[in-house]
This record gives sequence, structure tokens and C-alpha cells, in this order.
Amino acid sequence: MKETVNANIGSQSFTLDTDAYGTLKSYLDDVRSRLPEDDTETMGDIEARLAEIFREKTGGGAMRVVTLAIVREAMMQMGAPADFGERRSGRPSENAAATDPTRAALRKLYRSRTDRSIAGICGGLAAYFGIDPTLLRLITLLLILFGGISIWVYVILWIVVPEEPLRTFGINKKTKQDHGNEC
Repeated sequence: MKETVNANIGSQSFTLDTDAYGTLKSYLDDVRSRLPEDDTETMGDIEARLAEIFREKTGGGAMRVVTLAIVREAMMQMGAPADFGERRSGRPSENAAATDPTRAALRKLYRSRTDRSIAGICGGLAAYFGIDPTLLRLITLLLILFGGISIWVYVILWIVVPEEPLRTFGINKKTKQDHGNEC
């Protein structure tokens, strides 16, 4: 069984596996960062062409899933994000927060929407500090069990720390479990 994501790409609905969705989202975000901010038409054209490629590769069937291999083939046809120009200088790069202390101070702590076991506290803290969430969950469990911190600290953080805001981008995400014929 594999987790899938329903996405609207170029005004067409597709079902993507989570690996394909993550790769496609990164690609589109990178392309978007290289286009002028007010150029929504080009981004719409790119999404429409990706939708055409996906329809060709999946045979247009309603229940066909777009896999990582299909996304990679489509990205090869569309070209590398660098082909769309240089990144806008006004937009901070992903590594800028790690190297610039003023940007690092602007980071905010949120409960994770995607990397959560109970309330997203450990996932959010792990993203904030840039560490592995599984390691943080293990440390938290050990501290709770052996008296380092109380379960009340977790509950208070659950109440106080806001949930991560929804991200807006060209493909809409709805998660479901694919109950196909896989065992």
C-alpha cells in the first residue's frame, strides 16, 4: 500500500504518489522562483503542459497514478529550472537562513502539518532546529519516561505553538491511502 496525493495541475485532477508529488512540488517551486513575480501566465502554461504530459503517460485513465518515473520524464521534457532564468534576488535562498544570522532569527516555530505522530510538536521542533524528527521524538519520550520533562510540557506546547500555515502553490493536496491491489 502506498500513500497518494490528489493534485490539481493545470486545471486537471491527478493522483500522484507522495514521492512524485514532492519532486514535482520542488520542481515547480524552483521554476516559480526564477520567473517574475507577476508572471502567472507562464506558470499556468508550464502546469498545463505538465498536465498534458501526465495524461499522455498515464493513458488518460481516471484511476492511473502518476509515479516518480513519470514526473522525472516530464521534468526532462520541460527542461531544468535553470533554463527558466536566474532566481529572483529578492527571494531568499534555502541556505540563506542557515548562513545569515538575521534571517535565522526570523524563523518561527510551528507544529508540523505533515511530520506528526500526535500533535506535530516534535516534527515542528525538528524542522526549526534542523534535526531528525525521529531522534527528537525518541529524546522526548525518554525525557518524559525518566522525569526530565513532564507530559504537561508537551500538552502546553500543543496549545501554545501555532500550527504551520497552509502553503499555497499551483497544485492542491489531498492525502488518501491507495487501496489498490498492492499487498
